[in-house]
Amino acid sequence: MTTIKRLPLAAAVALVCSTAGAQENYEIQVYPSATAAPHTTLFELHSNWTGSGTRTSSGSVLPSHHALHETLEITHGFSEIFEVGFYLFGSRNTGEGFQFVGTHIRPRVRAPDSWGLPVGLSLSTELGPTGKQFDANAWGIELRPIVDQQIGALYWAFNPNLEWALKGPDAGQGIDGMTLNPSLKFAWRVTGKYAAGIEYYGSTGTLTRMAPAQSQLHMLYPTLDFYLAPEWELNVGYGVRIAGRGDENIMKVIFGRRLDF
Repeated sequence: MTTIKRLPLAAAVALVCSTAGAQENYEIQVYPSATAAPHTTLFELHSNWTGSGTRTSSGSVLPSHHALHETLEITHGFSEIFEVGFYLFGSRNTGEGFQFVGTHIRPRVRAPDSWGLPVGLSLSTELGPTGKQFDANAWGIELRPIVDQQIGALYWAFNPNLEWALKGPDAGQGIDGMTLNPSLKFAWRVTGKYAAGIEYYGSTGTLTRMAPAQSQLHMLYPTLDFYLAPEWELNVGYGVRIAGRGDENIMKVIFGRRLDF
């Protein structure tokens, strides 16, 4: 793999900026492979507060220090293996008040149970517009393969996410502009009511160029998942940066309610 030291200076700077901004603090979640059951709708509120972030604007993008991000995610199951999610993003930045950030749509399909696979597999695609105050690239797309498995009380999931810009300064770079942002989750079901776990989120560069270590981002979130009732879900976590640079000390809460229609 080509290292950043061999790149032209302008390309290196663009890669570092892209990598540093790739871990957005709106939907901090390692996705499971399961899709929503047919004729059910899941309403989720993602609340994320950044304790330590950027303190000055970068071009048109507002600083993230002490920003509160609120995301409403609505997911509906259309069949046993297909769902569609819709997102509304909002942000309250210091001195700016609450602002509308953008919308995304997320179709997802999973491998059917009839395949008899030893692991769960699904593929999610998310795309939509974002305000220039929050992302220099006005349109982006994410491709998220998902693999997971339940082994007794242990659950694990891996999401090797690929993201690239459709409109904005990072658009039109082809495979060189696809950033790799892997995430990983391990959770142990302590009782029937909750599971304790750890979630990892990273930004490592693009598919063709590994960013220098100091420009990558690696975060760990100790988490708790609560299972108080089948129709409710609650995930809480606190993110600590373990390497690289970027936002840190992030408190995240995901609260969900499942309804049958």
